Amino acid sequence: MKILQINSSARIDGSASSALADTIVRHLRGIDPDAVVQIKNLARDPVQPLDELAVAARMLPPDARTPDQTARVLEDERHVVELLRADIIVIGAPMYNFNIPSQLKNWIDAVAKPGATFRYTETGPVGLVTGKRAIIALTRGGFYRDTPADTPAQYLRYMLGFLGIADVQFIYAEGMARGPEMTAKAFRDADEQILNLVA
Repeated sequence: MKILQINSSARIDGSASSALADTIVRHLRGIDPDAVVQIKNLARDPVQPLDELAVAARMLPPDARTPDQTARVLEDERHVVELLRADIIVIGAPMYNFNIPSQLKNWIDAVAKPGATFRYTETGPVGLVTGKRAIIALTRGGFYRDTPADTPAQYLRYMLGFLGIADVQFIYAEGMARGPEMTAKAFRDADEQILNLVA
């Protein structure tokens, strides 16, 4: 089993979502002690945003790219290879202003590449990242699960599905801005969800 763990919190250390992602991976390794884990901390090693350089490079054939454009394409392709190599993708994702962290969006923009992770057909786009499982630890200060405000879950389920990952599951830790007792309860509830999901 190959696991790609993506910690997307703005905090390099002390992140609740990263801690839950660690717990998920620990349980997965309990099932398969030989599992190979790659951890991407997007706060420590940020992914470049989709900018003019990246957009222009994607529109050109390889022999027409400048050295900077070539370097940027190769960087994005590295993220694609890491995704395609993984069997399970574990993401720690806090809610920021009812959305995912910008660094996680940058990673998605890097890996959403026509011809590599999806392709266009006469009947619409088809995802190429198939046969994989995604487990996402969602942390937030309030309570938004199963409400219209739960936009991170809605977006991630749709976007990963667009890429071909149909098996997308969520672990929720909510109410973490309501004080130490509520934070502790959120972790306990999340741990129980993980046990039920990964066991």
